[in-house]
Amino acid sequence: MNYQTANRATAAALGLIIVSGIFATAVVAIKLTLCVPAIDEDRAAERTKALTEMRATEEKALATTAWLDQPHGVVRLPIDTALQLAAQQWQNPAAARAELTARQEKAVAELPKAPEKPSAFE
Repeated sequence: MNYQTANRATAAALGLIIVSGIFATAVVAIKLTLCVPAIDEDRAAERTKALTEMRATEEKALATTAWLDQPHGVVRLPIDTALQLAAQQWQNPAAARAELTARQEKAVAELPKAPEKPSAFE
């Protein structure tokens, strides 16, 4: 190994150490000068109130019956009621499967009819 190669390696290592030191100093300086304000009591109370309202709304939605899409017959049921209805319907699997297929076909829109002859622009 010659002196020129050794000097380059030493200079590279020294440069890396200096750059790392500058970076660490900048990080510490920024961390000490920038303060993130804590959530004050008013903001915490507001967030707690919003969370309580949101949970109450969700709980009400899960526990009540309502129409979601009346023309298509889509209803929101409480979980317990939906489980009981499903258990009753699936006591006869063949009939339940047939009813499920019929409801699915009713809910899916029909595809538009294909044109009988191609247009003049094709």
